[in-house]
Amino acid sequence: MMQKKAHVKQLAVWTAAAIMIFFAAEAVASVDTSTADEQPRADMITIDGMKTFGPLERASVEFLHDKHTETLKKDGKDCLACHIQDKTSGKLSIKFQRTEDKDRQTVMDTYHKGCISCHNELLSEGKSSGPVECAECHNDKTKATSNWQEIGMDHSLHYRHTKALDKKCETCHHEYDQTTKKLVYVKGEEGTCRYCHKEQTEDNRIAMRQAAHIDCVNCHRTRIAQNKSAGPVECAGCHDPKHQAAIEKIADVPRMEMKQPDTVFVKAQPADATDTEAIRMKQVPFDHKAHETYNDTCRACHHASMKGNLTGCTDCHTLKGEKEGDWVSLEEAMHRSKAGESCEGCHKEKQTAKECAGCHGSMVQTATKSPTYCNTCHLVPLVEKTEGETTPAAAETEPVTTETAADALAARVPTLETYPVEDIPETVTIKSLSETYQPVELPHRKIVLTLLKGIQGSKLAQYFHTQPGTLCQGCHHNSPAAVKPPKCESCHGKAFQNDQPYRPGLKAAYHQECMGCHKQMNIEKPASRDCVACHKKK
Repeated sequence: MMQKKAHVKQLAVWTAAAIMIFFAAEAVASVDTSTADEQPRADMITIDGMKTFGPLERASVEFLHDKHTETLKKDGKDCLACHIQDKTSGKLSIKFQRTEDKDRQTVMDTYHKGCISCHNELLSEGKSSGPVECAECHNDKTKATSNWQEIGMDHSLHYRHTKALDKKCETCHHEYDQTTKKLVYVKGEEGTCRYCHKEQTEDNRIAMRQAAHIDCVNCHRTRIAQNKSAGPVECAGCHDPKHQAAIEKIADVPRMEMKQPDTVFVKAQPADATDTEAIRMKQVPFDHKAHETYNDTCRACHHASMKGNLTGCTDCHTLKGEKEGDWVSLEEAMHRSKAGESCEGCHKEKQTAKECAGCHGSMVQTATKSPTYCNTCHLVPLVEKTEGETTPAAAETEPVTTETAADALAARVPTLETYPVEDIPETVTIKSLSETYQPVELPHRKIVLTLLKGIQGSKLAQYFHTQPGTLCQGCHHNSPAAVKPPKCESCHGKAFQNDQPYRPGLKAAYHQECMGCHKQMNIEKPASRDCVACHKKK
């Protein structure tokens, strides 16, 4: 009797399990409940527009855009299934089945009616579909990992668009006319979209994300409909790293026609300046044409506007600083070491290249620059007035000096070599720390020549390495440039010195300098703990 009851009980458990498996299988067949895709995706969109009307009542919805467009395409549908097309412009609204957010209830009903009805329709046809229950959309589960990557209009991509559109710049570039309340094209004032379209919508300017998707995607769709070559219309086509890497790069991009100068003096004041404050620094001749090739976009320098391309940075950054330039003075704008838009900041970024980082990575940036350092850029003397006062030649329409910016740049002599090879010791024996190990034989000449070879293609290094011994100062960092600089122990004591808290002892100085250089230059050997690679045991 007991065995029979046990058997019945076991049969009931099996039957219940079978029923559960059956219904689970039915759910999987009808609703996509996957919690994670295998590959990272660039089409993850967070639907959280309801927060415009206040705090969200439920969790935001994670939406895979390309996954939906691929499904719609199989049914012969396109973007119009979800987005409304403007009858006048022909452009699609970036919003789902609406052009504006009227109120909370209307927006919520639009999503629920549009999404759920579509899913139910697919289910009724026996096709796999998305969720139809609240918690299936509004939850904290992640369907995929994102590899979304921002894309910008670099020189190569800009040239390809210019060529494809037959130089019709008005197709993309526009300004807002306050008088007519319309978008107009102003020839010669073309600038990047980001000058007006910021990260968030401001006044009558939509956010950059909206502007890019409305104009770019709609243009691509139109050209595809006309059987013309066009860019992608799916998220991954622009924002997936692999797709971005596959975009064709034009090797020799023709120079943009913006009436920009080849060479110019960096002006300390605009031509109509009334500020009579004396400018003490020499003028800076600037090779504009060369710098155009060093960056992928004009925004690298002209970060706020292109309208100052003929008058200079002083439109925003004056000697004293103005509100228009966030109170950043001209001197600060040019010398901020942590700002990529700044001259010095950009140069500092270039020093992170492995050919340069071995020396510059361990250098301490001093607050006070030497006259030699400053004179690398500030070349042309100011003009003397008869009263003995100085006036900035760069403040004039044409430089008062007899030299032009091109002449000043041509007269600048780059340093391409260091000391003669015979003056560079082939090896240097470091005996100071040889109690446990044998003295270190440093391949001194090989190191110097390797560093020298690494900077041969760098104009920046060639002009800022003003003396044959400048290269040597990467290691001999606090010594004057000389053929025979002082030894390391002349500054670094064998032990840490209490009266010099910022000066490491000799052992620390050697290891910090040598191993730091190897790390910065990605030199694998010797490893950080492989002592015998440098120090042979006694």
